[in-house]
Amino acid sequence: MKAYERLLKYTKFEAASDGTSDTCPSTPEQLDFGRALVQEMLDLGITDATMDENGYVFGTIEANIEDWKGPVIGFIAHMDVVRDVPFQNIKARIVENYDGGDMVLNPEEEIILSPEEYPALRNYVGKDLIVTDGTTLLGADNRAGIAEILTMAEVLLTNPSIKHGTIKIGFTPDEEIGRGANRFDVERFGADYAYTVDGGGFGEVEYETFNAATAHITIKGENIHPGTAKNRMKNASLVAMEFNRLLPACERPEHTEGYEGFYHLIDLKGSVEKATLTYIIRDHDAEKFQAKKDYLKRVARWLNESYGEGTVAYEIVDSYSNMAPQIKPHWHLIETAYEAVREVGGNPHSIPVRGGTDGARLSFMGLPCPNLGTGSHNHHSKLEYACVQAMDDCVAALVRIAEKYGERSRG
Repeated sequence: MKAYERLLKYTKFEAASDGTSDTCPSTPEQLDFGRALVQEMLDLGITDATMDENGYVFGTIEANIEDWKGPVIGFIAHMDVVRDVPFQNIKARIVENYDGGDMVLNPEEEIILSPEEYPALRNYVGKDLIVTDGTTLLGADNRAGIAEILTMAEVLLTNPSIKHGTIKIGFTPDEEIGRGANRFDVERFGADYAYTVDGGGFGEVEYETFNAATAHITIKGENIHPGTAKNRMKNASLVAMEFNRLLPACERPEHTEGYEGFYHLIDLKGSVEKATLTYIIRDHDAEKFQAKKDYLKRVARWLNESYGEGTVAYEIVDSYSNMAPQIKPHWHLIETAYEAVREVGGNPHSIPVRGGTDGARLSFMGLPCPNLGTGSHNHHSKLEYACVQAMDDCVAALVRIAEKYGERSRG
């Protein structure tokens, strides 16, 4: 089975994670998907495929090199999709031999996927693209990665002439809500190194992520009848608006790129009595990241001085750190991926990840874990798409990585 065929099959699983849930996994639909993946792995011949009580799926492709003593390599992807974009009733289709122009995804709603807005489409002229009807996401983040890992597994298991060492496979729940590594059992997984397959275009080899935190701001107001409110009312919603105004507008996601960090307001609720704001804070540079958190605290203190102590309370929780310092001592991971991409006809390149992966956390848990592209784009969007041929190239690169560690360890 081809990787794109697996991706199309996986679109039927409505396995979005839910950040308001305290369970692990956060939604039962992820367990349904996990069980299906375990069965698929068993059918491929991965005899130890299993899912633990927290929804993590693990399996092993045994080495086919006699007296194997090399490093164990793992490949990881996540099962969940985001909830804040429609994710149910996905209607995926293939646009064959893309001509380079606008694609009408939904004529009734006039939804168009255009290279004018998304220039990466121009890289796929003459290729076959997987799209939706423009009303839901596709789920290539990260089902494309799962599809490619299991297609790699099928290639290795049905072609014993391809020599490789022991390979571990892992699929995680709840990555999209920042919990994918929370209960990942690194020791049980059993790999020395791993790659997440959770990126964008084919050829991406990523080892730099944001430093990340979430800030929860709570503002306490004082309500009174508006007719007698002078010098008495304290409108929490208006204080919340002032809080947001004091954060630099140029440091919002829509105004940043590359190594530029940001404050991103992701939730706002308010009344006169109480208002809450939730921000995610991101920066690649550790000192700038700390400065962003300190500035947010400074804004809270200033508003308390203006409106009275106890008006503004905050909680800042770190999520993950830039994994670059954990990857650089194991640079062979990047070199090997670069070589593999080149050898299958691609152009390897590294860009700073403007987001996070399970690998960011896992790298600090003793499992160095850079990230690879999946041949898909516009993640978390109703204009998400994947390229059939690019997915094939990703599979070929994964196979070569497995081979190359086998070749290296045999001297």
